[in-house]
Amino acid sequence: MLATPADAEIILKLYELRTEPLMRQARAWMTGEFWPNTAEEFFAVALNPADPHNAFFRQVTTYWEMGAAMVLHGAVSAELFVDCNGEGFFLLAKFAHILEPIREKMPMFMNKTSELINRFTAAAARYEMALKNVQARRGKFQPSQEWQVR
Repeated sequence: MLATPADAEIILKLYELRTEPLMRQARAWMTGEFWPNTAEEFFAVALNPADPHNAFFRQVTTYWEMGAAMVLHGAVSAELFVDCNGEGFFLLAKFAHILEPIREKMPMFMNKTSELINRFTAAAARYEMALKNVQARRGKFQPSQEWQVR
């Protein structure tokens, strides 16, 4: 299915939304600083509204799940969305090593992104690339002690 001008408008709007200053700050924290090694470290932020980064976590994950849902419901071309957006796949890959215990407590965590990967070959390929990227970065990355459970 070819992307339409309406699809392009949605993609551009999604891009515009993620350049908003607070969203940029939240995305920078999620992609660059939040590297939980265990489910407990993940839950210390994700399930703790008192944690100062909890709002960043919720903002970024719900943003990417909203975008994935738009694709799954036919509001935007899957091919165009996958070509233009890799961060949601990166985030899912980042938590892949602890995804099972996460979904035991949070069954819907990044389910729409997972469904994209299962339904669209291009999304699966993008996710595989993200997994390799995450594995390479995780080996070099030393998480900030600022957010870790003590």
